[in-house]
Amino acid sequence: MGAFASGKHAFGLSDRSGFRYKLKDMRKEWNGSLVGKDEYEEKHPQLTPSRVPTDPEAIRNARPDNDDDLSAFVVYTNTGLGIVGSKMETFEATASVGSVTVSIT
Repeated sequence: MGAFASGKHAFGLSDRSGFRYKLKDMRKEWNGSLVGKDEYEEKHPQLTPSRVPTDPEAIRNARPDNDDDLSAFVVYTNTGLGIVGSKMETFEATASVGSVTVSIT
């Protein structure tokens, strides 16, 4: 059952156009279609993009940065309340346990 006829006089129909070609002149495309020699197209390289390595997600032996002074921070607003003309105003907020002081400059 492993032997096939040579098919040197056989014809086949193209899966793309339906035209009749000699079976020995037909070619199989990457998607399994059997087409004529003049209709054959290579697989486009963008259909099999190169693999991109994944980004590392964690840092080994990470430690928190303790050099920051967390008692004050500056907030820039663009809500219309802090903008005068085309100049953007800032305000600084300082907080401690039990009380909050806000000064607007």
